[in-house]
Amino acid sequence: MKPPERLPPDDPREWLNRARSNLAQAREQLPGVYLEDLCFNAQQAAEKAVKAVMISRRIDFPYVHDLAHLMSILEDVGEVLPGTVRRAEALTQFAWATRYPSTHSPVSANEHLEAVELAEAVVNWAAEHLRL
Repeated sequence: MKPPERLPPDDPREWLNRARSNLAQAREQLPGVYLEDLCFNAQQAAEKAVKAVMISRRIDFPYVHDLAHLMSILEDVGEVLPGTVRRAEALTQFAWATRYPSTHSPVSANEHLEAVELAEAVVNWAAEHLRL
């Protein structure tokens, strides 16, 4: 499958393309790949989708992984976030807590499935918001 056309970094469609790419990686369970790494991709999908909406609204955003913070910025300018999108702030833990070797418990199959579902909700919301 051919990747989407590359667009400028200030184009929200490029951010949504990258979000979709991360989401595709988050879904793909391959032998030898940690579920933590797939959950990191789910977090990245949600983060890039939120930032795509921010770009479309001409909102400068900090380069942080904290989804609650990013969503709060959107809400501060009047964006109404559905509950399914707001719940995705739980993905923030996968940006740092499970990204590197640590003493945290391994991610379970159910946690991975939930992470993908949360990321899908955010990516779908962003796509509808951007009409893409």
